[in-house]
Amino acid sequence: MTTVGDVNVEISTPTTEVVQRLSSTPRGARLARRLAGTTLATWGYPHDGDLSHSAQLIVAELAANAVTHGRVPGRDFELRLALLPAKDTLRIEVSDARGDRALRFLDGRLEDEHGRGLVIVQVLATLWGVSERDVGKTVWVELALSAGRRPCPRRPGPAG
Repeated sequence: MTTVGDVNVEISTPTTEVVQRLSSTPRGARLARRLAGTTLATWGYPHDGDLSHSAQLIVAELAANAVTHGRVPGRDFELRLALLPAKDTLRIEVSDARGDRALRFLDGRLEDEHGRGLVIVQVLATLWGVSERDVGKTVWVELALSAGRRPCPRRPGPAG
């Protein structure tokens, strides 16, 4: 007997790219992170794996920046995730509508609450950069799919 779930699996077309526009709000940024984790799980990279943790952290940082610094009232930001198996790469892109503000690394002193997001992206990424668009900019990041090529493995936090 064939079930509805079996039919859906048979007729669904596997995709290696997801593009979603999200509201330029904190809720939109949270949804971007959740979408990244869910998408990677669908592609066979579990929520509790290093790739998923790194990708979700990068999406959270870039989406928060898009919402905080790249927001234009009434305009959304866009998240794009692309699986590039031929390059052994996951490509993450976050686009915002604010092209007049360049990315900046802040000094991020110990007592500061902000200013370390791009440093985290730089540490986790295999490669990253910024592309100008007709309207706004896109920050893109590439992560290695194979664990052996990751530059900075995830470590458990301190006990207690």
